[in-house]
Amino acid sequence: MLSSLRKARTLARAASAGQRRLLSIHEYQSVTLLNSYGIPTPKSIAAKTPEEAFDVAKNFGHDQLVIKAQVLAGGRGKGKFDSGFQGGVHMVSSPEQAQEYAAKMIGHNLITKQTGAAGRICNAVMLAERRNPKHEYYVAVLNDRVSQGVVLVASAQGGMNIEEVAAKDPDAIITTPISFEHGLSKPEALAVAGKLGLQGSAQGEAADIFINLYKIFKEKDATQIEINPMAETDDGHVLCMDAKFGFDDNAEFRQADVFALRDISQEEPSEVEAQKANLNFIKLDGSVGCLVNGAGLAMATMDVLALHGGNPANFLDVGGGATPDTVKKAFEILLADPKVKSIFINIFGGIMRCDYIAEGVIKATKELAMDIPLVVRLKGTMEKEAKQMIKDSGLKIIAFDSLDEAAERAVQLAA
Repeated sequence: MLSSLRKARTLARAASAGQRRLLSIHEYQSVTLLNSYGIPTPKSIAAKTPEEAFDVAKNFGHDQLVIKAQVLAGGRGKGKFDSGFQGGVHMVSSPEQAQEYAAKMIGHNLITKQTGAAGRICNAVMLAERRNPKHEYYVAVLNDRVSQGVVLVASAQGGMNIEEVAAKDPDAIITTPISFEHGLSKPEALAVAGKLGLQGSAQGEAADIFINLYKIFKEKDATQIEINPMAETDDGHVLCMDAKFGFDDNAEFRQADVFALRDISQEEPSEVEAQKANLNFIKLDGSVGCLVNGAGLAMATMDVLALHGGNPANFLDVGGGATPDTVKKAFEILLADPKVKSIFINIFGGIMRCDYIAEGVIKATKELAMDIPLVVRLKGTMEKEAKQMIKDSGLKIIAFDSLDEAAERAVQLAA
């Protein structure tokens, strides 16, 4: 089961080329969604300017608050802003302090272990009341490949990396399958809460949270809901202190309210641009740009490059319906990455015609004044015609029939 959790975090973006990506929303948006289903959280209010943060803190009704940078990445507390300000989560005790910290966060990039060196822009902060947890728990609702269904995952060891907990103490993870038709029953939810050590009214509150989390999961087409931590407070109540959501892109047509929350400022610009052109593109950190048709072949191409000591700069599947103009757009996206030192085109023409790819390659090479080495391998439908087009173009395009030889050459040229 935990393998599903890991995949949801690290491989979801590349595992299915049919999806643009899994939509994530900010913490303050997650809180609003939780509250709309009756799930309790600490009181919180978002602010998009330092002045708003001052007003929120002044009128909050509590003087002991937490200010959190709203960035779609984990590790915010230990992150660092490009301005040098340390940490995306701080305690504040006055409106002036809230304004001061907000000014150091809003408009600056927060760099964490999940963002890469460039970080991600912080456009808002969330001010929340401080609550003192008596105990912290981990709770998630997600799709599980092993059981081929939805599961509730819980642990009494919350507030930490759940993967580390699972590795060190597998028995600390409680996994409960959920019936898609009937949902999570109250007895099942109470049983999980009891296994976590919750008793009395706190056990009932936790059970209600579990049931309502699944309602959100099903009704909003979520792929993953993670609460870390869920806390039992000093006064005996149970609250969701932090939440992360993932939503299925294929459900965008019926979840307009959820997808209206999308914040493209938190996404890789090249991926946003590719999505507009219906290209399945994921930016990576290597130096060999890849243009392939089919997700499986794209993954295999990346593996062969790695086998020869190279690192792909991207995952790019142009799909089966690409046109010459689509191919040109793909080149524009690849060439915008300064790390790309060579480009490898690997096409197996089934639905996709190789001559369309060749036409697009020639068009891009001429119109974009490309000076990066280009290695091409074309096999399948209209292969002969495509190879002749490339030959007749007189352009410096290096063609191979062998995948192994082509990949090796692309790696050499990128070195």
